[in-house]
Amino acid sequence: MIMLAKGEMKIKRNQKSFTMNRNKREKEYYSIDVGDSTFTVLKLCASFNGFCVQRNVAIKKLSRPFQNQTHAKRAYRELVLMKCVNHKNIIGLLNVFTPQKTLEEFQDVYLVMELMDANLCQVIQMELDHERLSYLLYQMLCGIKHLHAAGIIHRDLKPSNIVVKSDCTLKILDFGLARTAATGLLMTPYVVTRYYRAPEVILGMGYQANVDVWSVGCIMAEMVRGSVLFPGTDHIDQWNKVIEQLGTPSQEFLMKLNQSVRTYVENRPRYAGYTFEKLFPDVLFHADSEHNKLKASQARDLLSKMLVIDASKRISVDEALQHPYINVWYDPTEVEAPPPAITDKQLDEREHTVEEWKELIYKEVLDWEERTKNGVIKGQPASIAQVQQ
Repeated sequence: MIMLAKGEMKIKRNQKSFTMNRNKREKEYYSIDVGDSTFTVLKLCASFNGFCVQRNVAIKKLSRPFQNQTHAKRAYRELVLMKCVNHKNIIGLLNVFTPQKTLEEFQDVYLVMELMDANLCQVIQMELDHERLSYLLYQMLCGIKHLHAAGIIHRDLKPSNIVVKSDCTLKILDFGLARTAATGLLMTPYVVTRYYRAPEVILGMGYQANVDVWSVGCIMAEMVRGSVLFPGTDHIDQWNKVIEQLGTPSQEFLMKLNQSVRTYVENRPRYAGYTFEKLFPDVLFHADSEHNKLKASQARDLLSKMLVIDASKRISVDEALQHPYINVWYDPTEVEAPPPAITDKQLDEREHTVEEWKELIYKEVLDWEERTKNGVIKGQPASIAQVQQ
């Protein structure tokens, strides 16, 4: 999947340089090379009362969506979920299009989204004070709560999937790996970027919504330390990195593992782990905040509750939002926003051939085209955040 970076595309007024006898659809598209990929994109403009307004957007091209059933299902799931969610901390989907004219030709899917200034990878390199750190975490948790309210587990939270603006606004994106929760269902361990994988994922256990909380803890740790907390080279090394720092888990936890995994884990050297004061000393934090009463000790306490190997003892999203390091920002309209209405109740259970997935996705794209006219995205100018280059 490829994202057009900031500045690589601007929405402009429709040009009149095309001759009248050219195909109307050809007038609406143009091609641009981005890296080793070619984007064939709409000449878009935001519209209000018939007037075009400049607006910068990000365009994501789904990479080879019909390569196989897995890619096709992932593309369908991402598109459906992005259409359903509606929260200020979830990236907004502005439009969906394809340059192909028929189902037979259909091969490319483009998602048009809000353009943000940077992803969290860049923010991690900055020295964040308590206000900024806690506010970013608060927004992350609000977005996750919105997803969890509809039974959606993101499963792929990582700094590159979280985007921000210069005013500290944060949004979560990329739902290609998200799925609805299923009690007792053993989900694949190979779904999350390795560094942010929860222990229950690494060890092939069933998992629930607070699998995303572990990922938030890893991201928070990275923002504090400026480096990845558990930089495993593979899933075995990932587990070793976790227990070396947090300590070998209790026998109670080990008994929850299947026999072969438990045998491996029990044969590893035992580690005492480090205290969170040792892992996250005061020197890593800015001075305590007098304004909001935010302290390094509170940040450490939150980390210690999120980075718990045994998921049954790990803090939930709701509990994290009530934590003293987070609840200074608590706003019921953000925390308790109506959950997304998932229209496809069998989203994860669906199994189709590639051609059937292709037809389903094509119908979704046509549905969006019905909402737009001549490539125009309709919206109120107040919602158009002009991003200065």
